[in-house]
Formats: sequence, C-alpha cells, structure tokens
Amino acid sequence: MTQHSTKDFQAADAQHYLHPFTDFKDLASKGSRIITKAEGAYIYTNDGQKLLDGMSGLWCCNLGYTQPAINKAVADQMNELPYYNSFFQCSHPAAIELSKELASVSPAHMNNVFYTNSGSEGNDTVLRLVRRYWDLKKQPNKRVIISRENAYHGSTVAAASLGGMSYVHNQFGKLPNIEHVAQPYWFKEGGELSREEFGVQAAKALEDKILELGVENVAAFIAEPIQGAGGVIIPPETYWPEVQKILNKYDILFVSDEVIFGFGRTGKWFGCDYYGTKPDLINFAKAVTNGFQPLGGVMIGDKVADVLKSDGGEFAHGFTYSGHPAACAAALATIKIMKDENIVDKVANDLGPYFGKRMAELSDHPMVGEVRTLGMVGAIELVKNKETRERYDSDGTAGATCRDASIANDLVMRATGDNMIIAPPLTLTHEQIDELVTKAKAALDQAYETLQAKFG
Repeated sequence: MTQHSTKDFQAADAQHYLHPFTDFKDLASKGSRIITKAEGAYIYTNDGQKLLDGMSGLWCCNLGYTQPAINKAVADQMNELPYYNSFFQCSHPAAIELSKELASVSPAHMNNVFYTNSGSEGNDTVLRLVRRYWDLKKQPNKRVIISRENAYHGSTVAAASLGGMSYVHNQFGKLPNIEHVAQPYWFKEGGELSREEFGVQAAKALEDKILELGVENVAAFIAEPIQGAGGVIIPPETYWPEVQKILNKYDILFVSDEVIFGFGRTGKWFGCDYYGTKPDLINFAKAVTNGFQPLGGVMIGDKVADVLKSDGGEFAHGFTYSGHPAACAAALATIKIMKDENIVDKVANDLGPYFGKRMAELSDHPMVGEVRTLGMVGAIELVKNKETRERYDSDGTAGATCRDASIANDLVMRATGDNMIIAPPLTLTHEQIDELVTKAKAALDQAYETLQAKFG
C-alpha cells in the first residue's frame, strides 16, 4: 500500500468513509486514528505509536495478530477452492470439517450449525429459527422473544431490535414481538440489595414478563452470558441458575449470544459452559476465526434441530457467503491452535486468575467504584464518589476522558458510558498483563487530574 501522511489519510477518510457507530461530524473534526500494522498483542499507527491492544481488535483477535498458521490456511484454501455456495444441495470440505470441529467444542447436545457472516446476521438467523421451530411444533402464537435492557445483539434491523439499547431504538425503532426486561447490573441498579438478592430479583423480572405476556405467546429468551458492549456486566452468581429454572419451567427456548464470550474468554469454550446453562441456540462469531476472516454461525441444539430436520419442508433463509471456504479454513486453523496450545485451560488456570489479581489492584484508585473481571475480560467503573457511586455526569464524560488518556498512554481500552472495558488477547504473558495494568493506572491518574480540574 502506498505510504501517505496521516493528514492525507484522515482527509480521504472523512470525505469517503462512513464509519460504524460514529458521529460523522465529530470524527471529521478530530481525524481518524490510522492503524497500519499489528504484531502479537500490539497495534501501530501511521505515526509510529505502538499501543497494547486491550480490546483484541473488537473482542475478536483472541490469539493476537501474529498467527501465520491461520494466514497459511486461508491462502491454501483460496488456491484450492476460493468460493462456492452452500445452496442447491452443495457443500465443500472446509464447511463440513468445521461443522464437526464446532460440534466437538460445543455443549454435548449441540451438533448442528447454520453459518452466517457476522453476529448480527446470526441473531437475524436466530429469530428465523425460533419462529420456524414453533411453527413446526404447531404453536404459531409463540412469537415473542424476550431480551434485556442495555443488551447488544448486533446492528441489523432484527439484531438491533433484539438489543436493548434505547438510543438505537430511538433512531430506528424496532420490530414487533420483542420485549425487554431488567439487566443484572448490581453496581448501577442493585441499590441496598446484596449481590445474591439482586441476582434473584433480576431473574424474577424474566418470570414476571413471561407471565405478563402469557406463556403461550413467549418463544425464547436471548442473552449474553456477560453483557459485553453493555459494560462487561458480570451477573451475580445467583442469576443464571434462577434464569435456567424459569426457562425450564415454562418451556421457553434459550438463546446464548456468545459472539463475545465464545472461544475461551471465560476460561471455558463458551460462556454457557462457565455458568452451567443449557441453551437451545448459541450465536457465535468474532473469535472463531481470530478476527482474520468474517464468519459467524448459530449452533443448534438437538431439540430444535430434530424438529427442523423433520418433514417440515424448506427453511427459507441463508446467505451467499454462508460457510465461505476461506473463512471456514481460518476457523479450523484457529480452533486447532486453541486446542494445541491449551488456550482455554491457560485462561482458566493461569492467565485469567493473574489478570483478575492485577486488575483488582486498581480498585484503590480514587475514581474507581468497582473492578469486575472474569477470565480475560474486565471492567473499571468510574465514579466521582466511591461511597455513593455518584458519577461525574450523565454524559459519559469520565469514560471519554479516560479513553483518551488510555490512548495517550499507549493502551487501547474501550469506554462504554463510564465503564472502561478490557478484553485483551488470550495469549498475553504475565509481563504484558503487568504492562496493561501499569498503563491503565497511568490513564486513570491522568483522567482523574483532568476531571478534578473540570468538576472539582
């Protein structure tokens, strides 16, 4: 690629490229950060700044950026069969082999997969699968899918409707037959309740909504094991066991959205494995190819697959690039590396505990209200008053200030409101975890000084 000055890149970017989830006017005034290179756990800007990537790209480069075996697998596949579709009763080896591999790492009752290109398309597919299942079961009134407030499930029309972020619905509206219930966000909404009490209360909100809507009308409940883009909301330990009891009681399908927490981040292959839930559908994407190729899919439990495979006729849904050969090759190589290098066990028994221990040290900072970690994911709650949990303001100013300070200190952390969220590669060394925490502390110090000067 021809080398250009950062200003030239920024000017062309502002003129031609509309970015996702972006205030276009604001971006044009500031100029994009131009990323030109990546190695290991680090990214480099066009100006030569080296940053530790505390977000694995966008929750997806779990093995870091230097994985020649994945590159080779994609190149070899492109030379042999660069593309063919899965329509018209056709298949190809890469998709078939990946389907077997995915079944081997998924819960034992999940043995079928429907391929998509992203998590958003996966949740569109979930909606279609749920509808088709209940139609074939001769229960066509089961149309309502329940989600949670502040949930993120993608940005296509159906996926954004399933999500629970009000500002998205305010811009675009949402599809009918989708309802939302309270999130298990103890720090913000738990009040005087203990974590355990609040977890049960948050689960009870699901049962109340099912009864309000009528059991005969509720088709499914969709949720991430941990709310990722919502702020790494790790639920109280009492939450998921109670939710699973409720879903079993009323025979409601459960969709575990594992786009972020699949493939090792919690120290298990999937977040549902960590929490002991039994989903009927698992939506996945991102880390399945280490972010090197676009691929997503829905793992389908035997209960649902057996009905779909019955004499029900054609399932009228699919994508041109479903099970793309090069993307499947990338996923096969990714899963092989994870198995060969025992990545999941390392997160559970070594890196995750060390990451949690080091991150917890940030709890003493004067603007940190809470540090949450599980496996290799974490959140830092920013507050003005640690005792009352008071924020600096309602506009996420603290988060934006800390994000900028983080970049200035050569670390990528993401701001979600006043939550700083971190999901680094699962291949970090202890020394790199130390580096991450040191840089996060420096960012907090710098942000605190700025905010104190502004707010007092």
